[in-house]
Amino acid sequence: MRTLVLLFVLCPMMSFGLDRLSALSMIESGDNDRMVGRAGEVSRYQILKREWRSVTTSTRFTDRKVAESVTLKLIEKRVATFRSIFKRNPTDFEFYGLWNAPSQVYRGRVSPVVAERCRRFANLCEIEDQPTQVAKAPVAPTPGPRPVGAAAVTSAKPAPTTGMLLARNDAR
Repeated sequence: MRTLVLLFVLCPMMSFGLDRLSALSMIESGDNDRMVGRAGEVSRYQILKREWRSVTTSTRFTDRKVAESVTLKLIEKRVATFRSIFKRNPTDFEFYGLWNAPSQVYRGRVSPVVAERCRRFANLCEIEDQPTQVAKAPVAPTPGPRPVGAAAVTSAKPAPTTGMLLARNDAR
């Protein structure tokens, strides 16, 4: 009985993290399918209509499944471009940068405003109770171009190396 009470008390303090798609929806709109942004972004993922139309003719912006499909198509293209440039998969920090400001990520320089959003997204994705470390330079040397952003973000976990990069239950 004591153990059960202790679990109920401590469980709210445990961090289980979100998969990337859930974290993206949470940070962009608070999971609101009807959200319309200041620049006319639509759906829970806040997609510009011209980008939406580049992958589908559907106008069902509030349909969660359609929005998810559009999001996956768009992010797959951006992740593929990232891989071709940096020869590795993006970290959680870089993944959000690819969604929010892909050209900044491709250039290797992310503005402080975008970097802060990327940090918040990476925190939503954290699985373990390990804080994300922010440093001016990478903690360990990495092959290829330097990590993207105003500050390099490192964590005790390596970036995933396979899959669509959305599931958080992949080997990390």
